[in-house]
Amino acid sequence: MKIAVIGAKSMPPQQGGIEHVCAELYPRMVAAGHTVDFYTRASSTQQPQNKRQTYQGVRIISLPGINFKGLDAFSTSFLGALFAARGGYDVIHFHAIGPALFSAVVKLLSPKSKIVVTCHGLDWQRDKWGKLATKYLRAGEKASVRFADGLIVVSGNLKDYFWTTYQRESVYIPNAASRYAHSDQSFSFCHQLGLTPKRYIVFLGRLVPEKRPDLLIRAFEKLQPAGWRLAVVGTASDTSEYATHLKALAKDQPNIIFTGELRGPLLAEVMRGSGLFVLPSRLEGMPLALLEAMAEDIPVIASDIPPHQSLLEPDRGVLFKTDNLESCVCQLAWALNNPEQMSVLAKNASRFIQKNHTWEIATHQTLKLYETLIARPLDVSTYRFDSVSGQPASATNSVATYSETSNNK
Repeated sequence: MKIAVIGAKSMPPQQGGIEHVCAELYPRMVAAGHTVDFYTRASSTQQPQNKRQTYQGVRIISLPGINFKGLDAFSTSFLGALFAARGGYDVIHFHAIGPALFSAVVKLLSPKSKIVVTCHGLDWQRDKWGKLATKYLRAGEKASVRFADGLIVVSGNLKDYFWTTYQRESVYIPNAASRYAHSDQSFSFCHQLGLTPKRYIVFLGRLVPEKRPDLLIRAFEKLQPAGWRLAVVGTASDTSEYATHLKALAKDQPNIIFTGELRGPLLAEVMRGSGLFVLPSRLEGMPLALLEAMAEDIPVIASDIPPHQSLLEPDRGVLFKTDNLESCVCQLAWALNNPEQMSVLAKNASRFIQKNHTWEIATHQTLKLYETLIARPLDVSTYRFDSVSGQPASATNSVATYSETSNNK
């Protein structure tokens, strides 16, 4: 198959979960014998515009854009759609609902290409966007529903959302866990930061309001756990004022450390040295940071939003009430005072991730969806697809619906 990918900032990945998802999926597709062209933003890749490079066999096409908040994604997605519509692709895959606004362009100019959209989350709910950007994202969501031949969602609650809101069926293909890089077993970088292995808590993610690192900072400040520190790992994403607010919030707390963005061995070292990982978000799709912490046997606490519930319940981690400071403090105190019970939960979580959330499974399911779309001229929303086995299920009179099954044991 000849595949085009639109919507991610860069390859290899820098900041952002979508880029890391793509970096796992598409090299595997190339290894399976397919051709993948990956349209990126020149402002993120730092590559010459329109110059083609490769990453693990994926052809990178860097496009110019308007380097201003929100407009860069808009302009490069539009250009990507125009280029892809002329490229003779079997599948054109949009990642995120904003770029999917231009699925209409592909449908008009390249009607033989199959359009796939992956919704990684309801981006219009994010606090950083103003009214105009929110309208653009909502329009992209509606375009996904109307023009996509196949609609992928990364969590069960997103599947429910599209059915309840639009009566549109979707395919549930969850994200998977990537392995951390090899890291220094003596934890020298952690010691440089003033972190003692297994005696610090980690928050990892973009410093944006919906991830609620401010709630965790307040909970840590209120609890003041003896001998423990808090490491806040990540940078702002069009949210510099919020990042400044976080540092002001923690300025009188010497046990709270902002590491900035970490990658590769340094990130792996800080994560492996942590005694607890906390994700207090009010909004997530299927968080890679949580999946990867679980895979690494790191005890985890998270807010009780549906994606976190699906990953941690019933016996794989600890949940607290979303946006509730007292609940966060209470569960944090319990976790720090019960390390043996947390270790058992962490081992359960690791086994669960290894069985249910691998990139091999996700790649197989995505390719099977592509093949189903290409093989059948009918509207994919009328075709039943088993999202775990990746195999087409039976249909009656060529008309049925997608079904979601899962193995959570």
